Amino acid sequence: MALLKGKGAMTGVNLIAKVYKNGVTKDGKSQYADVQVDARDPRGPEQANLHLKSDHIKGDDGKTRYNNGAPYSVGQMQEIVKAAGPNTEPILDKDSNEVGTLYGFKGNVMPASRGTGLVVNTKAVEASEFKVGDKTLDNQFASMRSAREAQTAAKEAQAQAPEAEQAAEVEQAAEVEVEEPAVG
Repeated sequence: MALLKGKGAMTGVNLIAKVYKNGVTKDGKSQYADVQVDARDPRGPEQANLHLKSDHIKGDDGKTRYNNGAPYSVGQMQEIVKAAGPNTEPILDKDSNEVGTLYGFKGNVMPASRGTGLVVNTKAVEASEFKVGDKTLDNQFASMRSAREAQTAAKEAQAQAPEAEQAAEVEQAAEVEVEEPAVG
């Protein structure tokens, strides 16, 4: 899940929303959307997980999956669609059938009142600073992978640093303990 910390970190965030056609609730009152911080937003590059909501779910087969969708009412979705305007891109399956839409917009986010994660305050959404295109989702994945690799490398460097310091201390201690033979 995206971590937005510090004063103003949750305001004016460039976002993308992945909205699948089959993500409508049975009663038709809500639509599930996978809203993410746009990787091109200044808060995006260091995020190993750009999703506003990301719950781990263990399947019946024992595999861990992630639920990144949060429900938005029909009215809230209309506000997101209106804010995105023409800044959309169709989401295609492997057979090139349109299964959803990617929306680019900007808004303020807040902690979810129910459940986990963050949600968009749809009362104040506007056009994004960035255009979504057919490579937007690929860029999102590449950004998250790059941030994850950088975090892993930093952790490994931290783990190795104490070992190197200990080796240097042992070496210094060995030098100090060696006494010169007395002549005479």
